[in-house]
Amino acid sequence: MTIPSDIIFQERAVSKAARVGGLRIGGGAPVSIQSMLSCDTLDKEKVFAQIDALEAAGCDIIRLAVENKEQTEICHEYVGYAKVPLVADIQFDYRLALLSADAGFAKIRFNPGNIGGEKNVREIVRACLANGTAIRIGVNAGSLDRELIKKYGGRTAEALAESVLSSVLILENEGFDNIVLSAKSSDIRTMVDANRIIAEKCAYPLHIGLTESGYGEAGMTASAIAVGSLLLYGIGDTIRVSLTGEPVREMAAARHILDALGLSDRCRVVSCPTCSRCKCDLLSAVEEVSAAAQGIKRKMKVAIMGCAVNGPGEAADADCGAAFGGDNAVIFKKGRIVKSVAAENAAAALIELLKNGE
Repeated sequence: MTIPSDIIFQERAVSKAARVGGLRIGGGAPVSIQSMLSCDTLDKEKVFAQIDALEAAGCDIIRLAVENKEQTEICHEYVGYAKVPLVADIQFDYRLALLSADAGFAKIRFNPGNIGGEKNVREIVRACLANGTAIRIGVNAGSLDRELIKKYGGRTAEALAESVLSSVLILENEGFDNIVLSAKSSDIRTMVDANRIIAEKCAYPLHIGLTESGYGEAGMTASAIAVGSLLLYGIGDTIRVSLTGEPVREMAAARHILDALGLSDRCRVVSCPTCSRCKCDLLSAVEEVSAAAQGIKRKMKVAIMGCAVNGPGEAADADCGAAFGGDNAVIFKKGRIVKSVAAENAAAALIELLKNGE
């Protein structure tokens, strides 16, 4: 298989849809958010607690590592407990994928680089066909087949893409098309380029994310660049922000990415940078309105501007907002001023407008 390295990047057409339990991925469905449990799969108390926390934070799909037969047996309980689809993450032993499909997992993720060849992949496909289970072909740069590394001179985007696409052919030859694809690397450029190639070659939905992105703000920033740059051009149907630590922390970062790109159904608050022209306590107003906006489940943009320069005109694309000037502030909708209030009352006036659905 030859994959050209000079593919022209164009906006992607709507992908095919995959069905993962009750969740639709791709095919024009909203971009879904995933995470993965970090606790021991045999520790039922911690597994239940992490499932609860992720569901409460709005996670759409949850993955957990399945490493032995004992874990596949206990996973029956998790599948029955979770309100969102569960995915079994399989590495090395393809037989665990067969048992996981039988256990009721909504999706099996396997890694072509360590699953043991085409024969084992075909066994996984047959088990998933029998159980109505979706498959994610999940390729990581760190576990690429050695022949591909040799062919492309390293763990390149082209090597990642070929690993994914070769596996797709195996699944299709078995009559299987309930497929999600992923090609991940800790290198942003490699990850982005690999997904660009795959998006050009086939229309199966893509799970995108930067693997081993790191910890805290550094990891969030790296993931935002990688994931956001693909979503901006319509590449990506489900995302994970992989961060070191408690999985629920990944949810806020993922939500911020979708909010910033206008891909969520939430209220987004934007505000101008503070400078010497700002004569009000802008930070307090932004914090107050942002806290209130968390409970508003409507897709809208709210702007809070600190001076006459960054006023209603600068925020004309916002659904509503407040602009400060001296001791007063104006409340506006779509760039049109609707009333003037004292500066200290601006946040409350804007929140009232939001709560009234205006």
